[in-house]
Amino acid sequence: MKALRVSICLVIALTCVLGFASEPATDVDPLSGVTSLLAQEHQHSRPSTPPMSLVELEAAALANNPEIRLAIRRVATAEIRVRSAGWLSDPEFMYRGWGTPLAKPWDLNQTQHMFMINQSLPGPGKRALRTQVAAEGVEQVKAELEAKKRDVTAEVRKTFYDMLRNQDELLLHDEQAALARQSSESARIKYVVGRVPQQDVLKAQIALTKLVEHLVMLEQDGGLARSRLNTLLGRDPGSPLEVQGQYSPPQKLPALLDLEKDALENRPELAMSSSGVRQGEALTKLAEKAYTPDYNLSAGYMLMPDGARYRNTYMAEVAVTLPWLNRGRHEAEIAEAQSDLSADRAEYENQRALVFEEIQEALIRARSAKRLVDLYRQTLRPQAQATLNSTVAAYQSDRTDFLNLLDSQNTTLEVALDYYRAASELESRIADLERAVGAPLTREGQESNSTVPQPSLLQITPEVR
Repeated sequence: MKALRVSICLVIALTCVLGFASEPATDVDPLSGVTSLLAQEHQHSRPSTPPMSLVELEAAALANNPEIRLAIRRVATAEIRVRSAGWLSDPEFMYRGWGTPLAKPWDLNQTQHMFMINQSLPGPGKRALRTQVAAEGVEQVKAELEAKKRDVTAEVRKTFYDMLRNQDELLLHDEQAALARQSSESARIKYVVGRVPQQDVLKAQIALTKLVEHLVMLEQDGGLARSRLNTLLGRDPGSPLEVQGQYSPPQKLPALLDLEKDALENRPELAMSSSGVRQGEALTKLAEKAYTPDYNLSAGYMLMPDGARYRNTYMAEVAVTLPWLNRGRHEAEIAEAQSDLSADRAEYENQRALVFEEIQEALIRARSAKRLVDLYRQTLRPQAQATLNSTVAAYQSDRTDFLNLLDSQNTTLEVALDYYRAASELESRIADLERAVGAPLTREGQESNSTVPQPSLLQITPEVR
């Protein structure tokens, strides 16, 4: 019995030893998992197609956008309608036989046969006015086409600069990721030699994790912008697409009065409303022409029955309408046309006021965006970069802690991202301003440094003493 107890104890002891031996080592670098998510050089997916410039994108959108192609078909339909507006109504052929005796209905020799051609003629000036009304309809459809082109071009420009900003943010992410890895390595080395507490290593791990989150959101924004731009180009939303270019805002924005003057000449919506007024004037004149008589001309050949003195005869007929006898109807039509014309003129004035308001709002937003871009370029970015340089030098010489270094890195990253957003926002606001005016702004006097500057990558080398 005693031997059995000893054997059981030995088996339990051996099992415990084998269990401890099978457990994995727990001394693992806490940063290894996160560091593997951020490669030494950020490798984001590159489309297989060559990059496209803004000019190429705008040309492709104007040629292939579905809404623009639909508007072009509507213009063609309206132009065909003009060709038929001024034509006469169809001529009429009429046969008439009378005088056939009921006793012999088959005896057509006793019938008077008449063959007649009939043509209606509208009063003088009516056909020209109808053609003018249809032609103004074409001008309105063409103005709608131009408005749609302006809208699509503005959206293409906005999405282009969104993708360009996303590319700049990815480059900034690469540099910040490399800097974060250097900081974490420096913190790890200092922790090993006992110069910093363990919390510095843990903070470095959190910083790297936040960069992974930042990368996911950047890739999402880039994918959404790419899908939107593909749709504007009339392509499959999932098609590969890459853009290339630079920010090119004008150094000075035009004055409000100059923009309003350009809008009166170029804004498609104003041209559409103006054409509507001209069409209303033509319709009013056409309604007044109702007092001009219309005519109906007829000519025919008559074959008389057997025994008639003259068997072969002809006939001519002229019919004239008497609009004066229907004055109440025509006066109502004229009053309706004049009321519609007054509404068209009021619509033009309303559209003009809305366009001027849109220009004013777009100009205010563009000026604010430009002030922000200048602020970031001339003040905030240099200050943030100088602060980061100073903090890195202080951390290398143990004159500050890792929390200050991390805060300085985050501040630099936020300022740079805000700068990219401000630059993209400025281009978007200029696109809105150009759409409000109906014509591109003069790009003379562009800022010389239109390419967004990239921050220099610092090297953090710990001094182990």
